[in-house]
Amino acid sequence: MRWNMMILASCLATTGCVGNSASERQDANVESSLQYDSVPCDQLLAQRNGLAQQYNLPTTAKPTFSNPAMGFGPFTPDMRSKAQRDSDKASGEIDAMNRSIDRRDCGKPDKQKKFALPG
Repeated sequence: MRWNMMILASCLATTGCVGNSASERQDANVESSLQYDSVPCDQLLAQRNGLAQQYNLPTTAKPTFSNPAMGFGPFTPDMRSKAQRDSDKASGEIDAMNRSIDRRDCGKPDKQKKFALPG
């Protein structure tokens, strides 16, 4: 009985760390770019630039991931400050916006106009 209680206590302690682990929170910073496809290009470019300026990030920011000891990622607590977590989240948003911008060729001249014959 005592052995079972020790196992149960260690399992509960471990699951308490998993929801707040560094790797889990860093994975949450990666966003889908599809949510930005309905935003007009000029508005999306302004939104991205504003977010980058607010967090003092480049407009080419990408989410970063720490490299915890192999196998301990889910058990490593997230020790980043709130400011760092917010900055990392903004990096993920900027990256998602950039993927939508690139996919839709925002900010580039219209391809059809480029190949039009002079008239």
